[in-house]
Amino acid sequence: MKLFSTVAMIALLAGSLSTAWAQDRGGVLNFARYDGSKLIDPIYADRNPDIWMVMNLFDTLLTMKDGVAIDNLTQSHAVSPDGLTLTLTLRDDIKFADGTPMTGADVVFSLDRARNKDLTSWADLISSIDTVSAEGNVVTVTLEHADPAILSMLATFSTAIVSKAAFDAAPGATDQEKSAAIFASGKPGVGSGPFYLSGFSQGATMDFTANPHYWRAGADGKPLPYLDGVHFEIIPDDATRVLKLQSGEVDVAELIPFSRVAELKADPELRMELFPSTRIIYAPINTRETRTDGSANPLADVRLRQALNYATDKDALVALVLQGSGAPMSSPLMSSQTPLAADMSPLYGHDIEKAKALVAEAGIQPGTSLTFTTLAGSADDATVFAALQQMWAPLGVNLVVEQVDSATRGAKNKSGEFDIHTYGWSDDVADPAQVVGWLGYNPTANSVGTGWNDAAFNGLYEAANAEVDPAKRAEDYRKMQEIYAEAAPLLWLFETPYAVAMSKKVEGYVQLPLGVNKFDEATIKQ
Repeated sequence: MKLFSTVAMIALLAGSLSTAWAQDRGGVLNFARYDGSKLIDPIYADRNPDIWMVMNLFDTLLTMKDGVAIDNLTQSHAVSPDGLTLTLTLRDDIKFADGTPMTGADVVFSLDRARNKDLTSWADLISSIDTVSAEGNVVTVTLEHADPAILSMLATFSTAIVSKAAFDAAPGATDQEKSAAIFASGKPGVGSGPFYLSGFSQGATMDFTANPHYWRAGADGKPLPYLDGVHFEIIPDDATRVLKLQSGEVDVAELIPFSRVAELKADPELRMELFPSTRIIYAPINTRETRTDGSANPLADVRLRQALNYATDKDALVALVLQGSGAPMSSPLMSSQTPLAADMSPLYGHDIEKAKALVAEAGIQPGTSLTFTTLAGSADDATVFAALQQMWAPLGVNLVVEQVDSATRGAKNKSGEFDIHTYGWSDDVADPAQVVGWLGYNPTANSVGTGWNDAAFNGLYEAANAEVDPAKRAEDYRKMQEIYAEAAPLLWLFETPYAVAMSKKVEGYVQLPLGVNKFDEATIKQ
């Protein structure tokens, strides 16, 4: 499958979002989601259902276009010749959704939150920042060391700007309590994005309302967004999401099973989109010596982890699950569209004899039971499990399924209460630092919950993110990918597009390669 580059596709989409449908305004878009958001706060969003919504409620200082940082909430930005000082001049027409103006104090507050390791797991993205100060509409950011990714990071969801006044006024003794209170309030004020969160029922529904003070204009010269709002229905079951779309109860449904793509493409009332993405599907493997129940963990042996990868026919999974609309992962740490991705294909190509030899060498006994945790209601997860159960049977592995909801799966990942579970990732920034930090750098997220911890890898990651020489930085990332592949803390599966189906009445909605759901220029034909 030929994939567009992330940069090229973002440019293509950006250029297409200001044309024929701009005259259609008003209405509420009904959107069927596979999972609900828990907390849409830039620094606390750590799951895709939260992250992909952040940019609808909040704006970042910069944005990326054609691989270059351009102004967004700023009217200009500059980096000093030594790379240690950033000067950002803010626009003077930005207001939060409650009508209060954004100031330099809000930027200082937001970036200080975003780099506070006691608050957020994303702090390492801007750990190079030493100080943030503001005088009038000029913000000065000083760095401890030159950072090749700092401009990209200031275009990333976790550094989006929030209202200091809204946080100060919110009830709660801690930042977390204040954030939760704001999220539950249903009132405008905390963000300057095209919408504000106006309603929320945990696990059931969520509502966005148009920000009447949004600063960006549409093709008709009037402020965006075109819609009055977006109503989200949380429908974990794939078949039910599709049924509600076909019956007209919802206008858009996400994460369409690839087995249904051809059928929905043929429906004259619908438009089936496969948006190019940086999305990778993989399965974290618990590498700890013992399970949480105290029993010995056979997956602590790297040979078993390698054997499971060799025994997995990735091409067959692409055919079974994606109906050919994807490709096996070629880098162990990122999508092929992420900068500095190494092409290591075939990454653990199918070799059942090698897998058997590794299992024998590790002394894994026939009948060894492993639990594979999947999302309940996910047709794709069910297909992956059934295929792996057959593929791994020749190794003497008894694979059993555990079906849970998304929140439970996330909690198990954090606690280490799993053997192997399905997971996915989409880049949120056009730089490898974020995804590599999440998957492999242990201090960020315990190496995506696997417990894997490698001092050499951690050192390379830290060095790479202070390295301004592009060639040296690329070499550090190449070495990290080699170390990670050898250690096999993941079961590597495939890259996929975003499969989204919608009524033909809907125009202008897109899901960007970095995963963001863009509703600001979406319309419903009247």
